[in-house]
Formats: sequence, C-alpha cells, structure tokens
Amino acid sequence: MAAIDDRKVPTATRPTTGADVLVESLARHGVEVVFAYPGGASMPMHQALTRFRDRIRTILPRHEQGGVFAAEGYARASGKPGVVMATSGPGALNLVTGLADAKMDSIPVIAITGQVPTHVIGTDAFQETPTVEVCRAICKHTYLVTDARDIARVVKEAFYLATTGRPGPVLIDMPKDVQNTIVQDPDYDVEMQLPGYRLPPPPTPAKIREVVEALKAAERPIIYCGGGVLASDAGDELREFAAKAGIPVAMTVHGLGSIPSDHYLSLGMLGMHGTVYANTAVNQADLLLALGVRFDDRVTGKLTEFAKHGKIVHVDIDASEINKNKYAHIPIHSDVKSFLRELIPVAPAADYRAWHKQVDEWRAADPMTYDQRDDAIMPQYVLDEFSRITDGEFIMSTGVGQHQMWAAQWTKFKKLRTWITSGGLGSMGYGLPAAMGAQAAFPDALVVDIDGDGSFVMNVQELATVFCENLPIKMIVLNNQHLGMVVQWEDRFHAGNRAHTYLGPVDHPEAVGQGSGELPDVTYPDFVSLAKGFGIKARQIRKKSEVVEALKEMIAHKGPYVLDVMVPYQEHVLPMIPAGGTYRDIIKS
Repeated sequence: MAAIDDRKVPTATRPTTGADVLVESLARHGVEVVFAYPGGASMPMHQALTRFRDRIRTILPRHEQGGVFAAEGYARASGKPGVVMATSGPGALNLVTGLADAKMDSIPVIAITGQVPTHVIGTDAFQETPTVEVCRAICKHTYLVTDARDIARVVKEAFYLATTGRPGPVLIDMPKDVQNTIVQDPDYDVEMQLPGYRLPPPPTPAKIREVVEALKAAERPIIYCGGGVLASDAGDELREFAAKAGIPVAMTVHGLGSIPSDHYLSLGMLGMHGTVYANTAVNQADLLLALGVRFDDRVTGKLTEFAKHGKIVHVDIDASEINKNKYAHIPIHSDVKSFLRELIPVAPAADYRAWHKQVDEWRAADPMTYDQRDDAIMPQYVLDEFSRITDGEFIMSTGVGQHQMWAAQWTKFKKLRTWITSGGLGSMGYGLPAAMGAQAAFPDALVVDIDGDGSFVMNVQELATVFCENLPIKMIVLNNQHLGMVVQWEDRFHAGNRAHTYLGPVDHPEAVGQGSGELPDVTYPDFVSLAKGFGIKARQIRKKSEVVEALKEMIAHKGPYVLDVMVPYQEHVLPMIPAGGTYRDIIKS
C-alpha cells in the first residue's frame, strides 16, 4: 500500500497528534515566529509547523545557539516571549548558553526540545541527554511531557510562567512518541496547575507613604534603574515620575532607554564603565531609589562602599533579590510599573536645585570624551555618528566586549526596547542572532548589530540565515584584530602581556604584544569576502573620512550589509572602575 501524503489530508479529517496540539497551542498564545532547527527527535513538531505556515513563521537558524539568541532578541524587542525549538541531545545542549543568558537577564523564552521516546529514556539512546536535569538550574521552570493530553496545559503554564513575575526561560522537553500520540478532541481551554506560584500584590499604601516621607526628607535623591523597568514595561511611568519629582536617573546596562539619553535628568550608565558623574552622584546620594535592579557587582564594585551614605528603597518583583547583595531600608516586593503607578499621584515636588547644581558641576568636570584622532577611526566616533545620522530611530543589538560598552556609552537611546545586549552572562556571539530576532519582530525597522571581530565570528554562520530569510540587518564590526576587552585588562593589570588575545597568526609580533600597533594590510578573517560568500553586501573602511559616507551607504542599502571598520586595538573603554574597586578608584585615562 502506498504511503499517505500527510500534507494532502484535509485538516478536518487528519488525526490530531501531540505535535499538532503543541503547535496549535503556540498559535493560540499569539506566537508568530519560531526559531527552529530540526532533528530526528523533533521531526513531528516540524511537520506540524509546516501545516501552520499561514499562522507561524518558522525561521531556520544555522546553529541552535543562534536560534535561542534570536528568540531572546525577538523577546527584548517585541515584549512578547521568544520561541525556540531544537532536537534532543546535541541540539538541546546547544541551547544551554542562551537559556542561561535569558535567566540572568530575565527574558521570556519558551524553549521546546525533542526527546527520545519515553520507553528508552535513561538507556543512553541515540542523541539522548537528560535535558530537564541539565537545564533545571538555568531555567525558571522545566517540563518533561510524558502524556500528550498534558501538552495544552503545559504550554499554557509555560507562557504564563515565562511572562509573569520575574520573566525567564521555560523549557518543554517533548519525547518523540508523545509528539506522535493521537489526541482525541484536544481541550485547549484548560486549567493551569500552579499551586505554589504567586504574584505579589501592588505595594501597600503604608509602603508608599514610607517612600513619600523618604523623598520629603531627601536632599540628594537618585533613581538607579535597570532591567525591571523593561520587564514591567514601565518606561512611561519612570519618565513621568522622574520629571515630576525632579530626580536624576542613572541606568544599568539593561536600563538604558528608560529615559532618553539627551534628557536633562539622564546621567547615562553607571557602574564599571559608566559615567564619572553617574557613579559619583549615586555614591553621594542620601536616597537611592533602586528600581528593578540586582545590585550587580559590575555596578556596585566593592559592596560595602557602594551607596553607603544614603537610605535605599529597593523595588523588585523577585523577593530573593531584596537584601541579597545590599540592605534595603525600605524593601518593596512589587513590579516597577505597579510601584510607580501608586507613587506618581502622591510624589512630592521637592526643591532639588542645589542637588542639580552639584550634579551639573560633576558633569562639567568629567564629561564623556574620547581622543579626536584623524589618523585612525575611533570606535566612539562611529557610534556617535551613527546616533546622529539615525536620530535614535533604530533597534541595536551587540556582541560582548569593548564594542558593547562603547555602544552603551555613546549611542543615544530615545526609548526602551531599542537596546538588546547580553548583560548578566556576557555571551559572546550574541549580537548577530539577537538582531535576527529583532528584525523578525519588526521587519521594517532599522536593526543594527554592533559587534567586535571576536564576538561576530562566534555565530557568523547566521549570515546564511540573514540572507535566506531576507532579514535586512546592518552589521557594524569594530575590528581591532584582538579580543579587545581582555587586551584592555592585560594592558591595565598584566603589563601588556598577550595571553592568546591576538586573533591573527600565532607567530605574529602582536600575539605577544611586541608589534608596531599598525593595522595589518590583510585582516583575518576577511569579513568582506566572508559576507559576500553568504550573499551579503560588505565593505571595509580604514579612514575616518570614510565613516559618515559608509554609514549612510549601509543604512540606505535595502538588504543586509556588513561594514567592517578597522579600529586601533590600543583604544580602551574609559572610564573604568577596576573590579572590586569603588568610584574613587575610577580610571579616566
């Protein structure tokens, strides 16, 4: 008997499999894009996805890590959970870095992995790994589905868990036999079973009164805000409160965009590579309003010395973060949006003119500057000009390293969800696939990946995805032929001794820090030839006079574009607070 072509069987008469229930559940939860790489244990789910082409776009990454980073980029840009799918064993394990990244940065991601059939789980079957056990510590929650009748409920719970409270990644591990099981009359309107999961109520009037009294008593208040503003979609409320109260705002790397970069109250980024005046103001404040932050070591430096002169109000949706690193005088277990909505109507409009004057003096004394060289392309200049040309109308992703910090320092952000970067985990190779996710979410937006040559090459295979999926991403590679951030630490703390941070030939003088420092005539890899091999337009520039024209050419190009910008490796990201130091130890030159 000839095999039945499943694609030709009318939907109304085709038996519904567990894989069909899964994909239908995704569609019912508003999923429009899935980043999915197929394999033996996930084939039924991919077959089901083909039957939903009119409702769900499936984007094929060229590596599962690219897929999960793309799902993160989609979530950060859109505010909706990103969805990634992989097969069992090596496919599932290639998601691990991305899941840990999403957990650290509180990004809602649904990861669906194929698994070997239930009857061979635990036998070391082909491409079997204990995915749930591997991922439990790096996910908000994990599921191993053993009954196809549970699929609709599990998906419903997964989306609820990923997007409420402190967002995070949720893993659904799907054995192949469960995917193939026929489900009679599937029920999609199912009750969730989450008896231990509780969301905090809005802050009590008593807590709000405490904050109001603290504001009235303060002479030098500062808002220190982070990813919690993004997660709770509280950008409008943050700007309204800051303007009404007249309180300066310092942002973590994930808080950028909470208030426009050019706003008078914006102090920019604080922390290791933050502005001198932001770090000084935070540490001299008598009231610190910490909104959706973790008191991360890259912000605080030496904890005992951080913000020790003032009272701390700490607002966070995750109760475990409060008093974890820094004692909060007024702890508030709430999301930032709910807190600000309660506070804004009663917030006092105090007179902080003396405080503003002091902050202005700090700004004037230590402004953000860089060497205006004409004989080389300074990376800060590239970002400064990109911001000027685009006037803030872009979505930017980055890899991890010096280029990431320069982008944070010198890009002018107008709003949230235009800045996508790996913060807590610091995952190199993040920028290109994250840009893919953002572009998939907003096909008509200008999406740019700011990358370094070391970080870019880690997921360079995704250029194939960019070309085949018609994603018009612009990629600026700040190419210094080195692992720049590690080189900077070698220069500052290891007498310039090169320990495998030069990305060229191992017998080259630069590999041991003995070279001339001149840009090589031939760069490795040749990103222009590499990009063209993937069907993508590319150009390399070496002169400052080329920058503006090249940026305009890149932006005007209708498709994807790689702009390889040769920059000096001797340039350091400044200012810089050494690890474990305080704002008094800041390096300015």
